[in-house]
Amino acid sequence: MRRPASIAPPKGKLGVLTPGMGAVSTTFISGVELVRTGAALPIGSLTQLSTIRLGKRTDGRSPLIQEFVPLAKLDQLSFGGWDIFPDTAYEAARKAGVLEPHHLEKVKGLLNGIRPMKAAFDRKYVKKLDGAHVKKGKNKYELAEQIKEDIREFKKKSGADRLVMVWCGSTEIFLTPHAVHADPAKFEKAMKENHAAIAPSMLYAWAAVTSGVPFANGAPNLTVDIPAMHELAREHNVPICGKDFKTGQTLLKTILAPGFKARMLGLNGWFSTNILGNRDGEVLDDPESFKTKEESKLGVLEYILQPQLYPQLYGKMHHKVRINYYPPRGDNKEGWDNIDIFGWLGYPMQIKVDFLCRDSILAAPIVLDLVLFLDLAQRAGMRGIQEWLSFYFKSPMCAPQLYPEHDLFIQLMKLKNTLRWMMGEDLITHLGNEYYD
Repeated sequence: MRRPASIAPPKGKLGVLTPGMGAVSTTFISGVELVRTGAALPIGSLTQLSTIRLGKRTDGRSPLIQEFVPLAKLDQLSFGGWDIFPDTAYEAARKAGVLEPHHLEKVKGLLNGIRPMKAAFDRKYVKKLDGAHVKKGKNKYELAEQIKEDIREFKKKSGADRLVMVWCGSTEIFLTPHAVHADPAKFEKAMKENHAAIAPSMLYAWAAVTSGVPFANGAPNLTVDIPAMHELAREHNVPICGKDFKTGQTLLKTILAPGFKARMLGLNGWFSTNILGNRDGEVLDDPESFKTKEESKLGVLEYILQPQLYPQLYGKMHHKVRINYYPPRGDNKEGWDNIDIFGWLGYPMQIKVDFLCRDSILAAPIVLDLVLFLDLAQRAGMRGIQEWLSFYFKSPMCAPQLYPEHDLFIQLMKLKNTLRWMMGEDLITHLGNEYYD
């Protein structure tokens, strides 16, 4: 891809649309408001807190990312979305139970003013949820057109100059690529025929992309990771990325596994189990939705450790993942990992990890960064799959002929080098020979 000749400035409002206005989206919106009023810090956000090294180490150039690339500012963001429940964002946030009352009361005015639009929803794809705040239409194409009308209406009412859409909804049942996903014409025909391979999340993705709106998929659903969407994204000059926000247990796997591989330590097995009690946990209590999540979580180790290249170390690895719905835990998920490794001469060792994390607290800054980076990418003329944003996902999208990169540290290097490339700075290789010539 040719480097952008110029990047359009981030003028005016940036509208953020989230299919799904539950724990993740309301935590994100509340957090943005708390940060821009000076009541909290944007911890976990690269766009707000991270620096980027430019040039040689001896140059001493390490500006904040937000000072280096022309990102939209937080006070330019406005919010909207869809949900199967009619609750305002404030009511939804209270029910989610993520944020303490002292934080929620500070943002009550903003959240009370955000009412979700009726959702395109089909319980066949998310069997554990049911809501009455849903759209009606004779077929899926008509529902997708209603979403496009919602997008137009939101842009008009909010006064937004540009939009970004981030899927913050639930995990749908497991779907595999189908012939109807092959190209835009087949996809559109399948929507009109109410084909089972067209899930509700795909309707939002199609509506966004054909409206010129960048789209990020925060769930492990197939959604935008199909040839038809890739072609539409290129045709409409829209950046897309996904899938499945990398938050708790998988985040730690992408930190620990690269370390084992770097030191050539072997792995006999990795057993992971989770307990969580939020809406996500309830949805994943359905075996078909769990299958979608399981596929997302299982691929991480195989791609990082590359057992085909290191059969002596990882060829007999046993990787198991379990998720258990446990209502008392709410959004405060707990991930337990038992890791059986082996070292010199094959002597066994064990590592135990107990991560008591907060799912939506870890996801909210991901949503913010994706919104700002996708908007930047579109203003820079970048379109199609944005592999440089793999850093944020459990199952990163990539070109069909490639394998996805899961190593968190390689992903971060890819992200920062893409920003350097966009701005005409030298890429950082970390070779370091120039200091010793």
